[in-house]
Amino acid sequence: AIGRCAVVHAVCVPGRLGFVVRKKRITVMPEINTDHLDPQQVQLLEEMCILIDDNDQKIGAESKKNCHLNENINKGLLHRAFSVFLFNSEKKLLLQQRSDAKITFPDCFTNTCCSHPLNHPLELEEYKALGVRRAAQRRLKAEFGIPMDQATPDELKYLTRIHYKAQSDGIWGEHEIDYILFLQKDVTLSPDPNEIKSYCYVTKEELKELFKKAEHNELKITPWFKLITETFLFKWWDNLHNLSVFEDHDKIHRL
Repeated sequence: AIGRCAVVHAVCVPGRLGFVVRKKRITVMPEINTDHLDPQQVQLLEEMCILIDDNDQKIGAESKKNCHLNENINKGLLHRAFSVFLFNSEKKLLLQQRSDAKITFPDCFTNTCCSHPLNHPLELEEYKALGVRRAAQRRLKAEFGIPMDQATPDELKYLTRIHYKAQSDGIWGEHEIDYILFLQKDVTLSPDPNEIKSYCYVTKEELKELFKKAEHNELKITPWFKLITETFLFKWWDNLHNLSVFEDHDKIHRL
C-alpha cells in the first residue's frame, strides 16, 4: 500500500508583503493581500527568481511573489526552476506531500523537491547547470533537512529541461523552465513541517497506484509531476544505472 507516509505537522498564521523596489524604480505589480497566508511562506515570496525568455536566456530578475501571480504569468512572465527526483538504494522514489502552508499547490503530492535557483552569483552559474544544482542542494537541506554533504552538486545529475504553465488557483500559478535533476543515494531526512506535510518512498507500482487515487479525486498531484511522470519518468527510472543516454541539454521540452 502507499499509506506508509510519515506525517509532518505544521501551523499556519497570517503575514503581509508590500511593494518591490528594484534598479532605482518602483515596479508596478498587482496588489495582493497576503494577510491570510503563512508568514514563513510569505517571507520566501521576497526571494529573487531568475527571469528568462522561452530559450532559457536570462533577461532579468523578479520576486518569487510576482513570478507566481497569474496576472503576470498571463503576460508572459517566465522563470527558471528545477525538480529533483531522489531514489534510495532500493530504487524507490522519495515523494513529498506539500504542506498546507504552501502558497501554490498546497496539500499536493509531488517529486522529491521542486524550487527555484535565485538571482545570486552562485546560482546563476550556467556551465553544466551548476547554479541550478547548487540551488537544489540548498533546497534539499531546507525542505528535507538533507545534509549538504549528502547531496552535492556533483552528485545531482542534470538530464533535461521542460517548459510548462499551470494555475494553482485564481491568483497563484507556475510558469517555469524546469531543470530535471536525478540522484540515487541513501540520505538522512529531517523534514521542515512548514514545507512538507508528509513523505514516503514509493516503488513504480505504488506510484501508479497513487496516480489512480488522484484520478478518483482521493488525493492531488502537482501538474509538473504529472507531466514529467506521464512523459518521461518511468523510462528514466528503468535506467538509473545508465542515465547518461537520456541527457539532453539542448532541447527544452514544451509540455
